[in-house]
Amino acid sequence: MADEDREMGVELGELADKLDEHDYPASSDDLVEEYGDYEIEYSNGSERFEEVIGPLNETYESADGVRQSILNMADSEAVGRQRYSDRGGTEQSSPEDDPDQQSF
Repeated sequence: MADEDREMGVELGELADKLDEHDYPASSDDLVEEYGDYEIEYSNGSERFEEVIGPLNETYESADGVRQSILNMADSEAVGRQRYSDRGGTEQSSPEDDPDQQSF
């Protein structure tokens, strides 16, 4: 699986092509019936398409809408390290923690 095929920690594999070729509009129920057994791969595991989209009651106008729902609903394993920030420091602080810090 190539990195360029991975978006925000999510790899759709063959499902991406199937979604692109599908006729829209389509409900989440229709998509689950057709593609529910496809696996969505994460860095640390996978989840079936049905588990991600199944709880939704949506109608999609395009494959892009389905992809966005997948990214929104994807298991936390897709994110990688939880609470990681590359902005420096080791923990987040709030203005209440530092009385000299101003918020703009």
